[in-house]
Amino acid sequence: MPDRGFRSFPFAVFLRLIAGTGRAGPTRRLKRKKAGPVGLFDWFKKHWRDKPRGGPKAVNLHDTADYSPVSSVPLAAGKVMLRAGVYTTVGNYREHNEDNYFVPGFASLRPRDTLEHFPKSSLESFSSGIGPGEAPGPAPPETAPALGPPGLFIVADGMGGQLAGERASQMAVDIIPVELQKRLGNEPEALDDRAVRAAVREAVGRSNDEILAQSHLDSDCVSMGTTVVLTFFHKDRVYIAGIGDSRAYRLRDGKLELFTEDHSLAEALRKAGTIKADEVESHKFKHVLYLYLGSRDVGPGPEEVKSLDVRLGDRFLLATDGLTGVVRDDQIAAILAGHGDPQRAAETLGQLAIESQSKDNITCVVVHVLSAGT
Repeated sequence: MPDRGFRSFPFAVFLRLIAGTGRAGPTRRLKRKKAGPVGLFDWFKKHWRDKPRGGPKAVNLHDTADYSPVSSVPLAAGKVMLRAGVYTTVGNYREHNEDNYFVPGFASLRPRDTLEHFPKSSLESFSSGIGPGEAPGPAPPETAPALGPPGLFIVADGMGGQLAGERASQMAVDIIPVELQKRLGNEPEALDDRAVRAAVREAVGRSNDEILAQSHLDSDCVSMGTTVVLTFFHKDRVYIAGIGDSRAYRLRDGKLELFTEDHSLAEALRKAGTIKADEVESHKFKHVLYLYLGSRDVGPGPEEVKSLDVRLGDRFLLATDGLTGVVRDDQIAAILAGHGDPQRAAETLGQLAIESQSKDNITCVVVHVLSAGT
């Protein structure tokens, strides 16, 4: 395994394309998201399949999971309320949704991505942003809400084919909450900033180990991998980490800030000075990742876990590139600022991605920091 120095100098990624490092070689280290076949006939089939039949798919309750859960997290200034909205859809072009998410108290998205699989009791326990339609029925046992610490929100974008992508993103949102809860222990309030950052890093690293192991054990999951981005609200801080190209934003006082880095070859080229910043979005390596869960280079976890202060009025967005790849930052800022209900903000962002002809699954989580009782 190469040392961690390779990760601090992205241009070294390209040396692997020539020389290869490690047992599996460069093809194991570089992953094109939702990669397709390369033959002429296969190319024609792929592009014919990718064309939406009869216009963009309508987004409705049968291909969207959306709700507004609420949880409380104690901060230094007293208790605040975290109000969150979630939007996920298979989108215009894909046949399956390989995205996933974790929100405290709710089941993550399973391969059957329909609202009817969410527990009715959970939906009734929170104020909902769901539109007209029948109430969902009881959920099967396997969709019971995952365990994890309050204040943790995760978005993951699976890759490697339908089964592999769904399983990788599912493993990420299942394992990270449990591993983080385990490392926080029985007295999480006693942990200092450094200990919490270490706990987050180790939890993500552990999920990477499990996904790697699964890829070796199951022939259907040889190419499995997933991005991951998370925010963890704890005391008076929020901890942010990301691997891959799913992103975390914060809107504060009208200013939108990005707190994660895309681990794509295009971004590595920009950092190396080979291409300009305005060339990244349209670059052919934009969706080729050199770091993702399921790659050996992740090692013990993300190199950086950011620790930020939290203020009342802050608004956070976690999103896959199915949204951020087609919705501009100024549009994101305007929508986050313009909606007091995070569920409506999430829905509006998702619908805008659909209308902007996103070719990927679309998932976002919007979190508002409010005073208790709001």
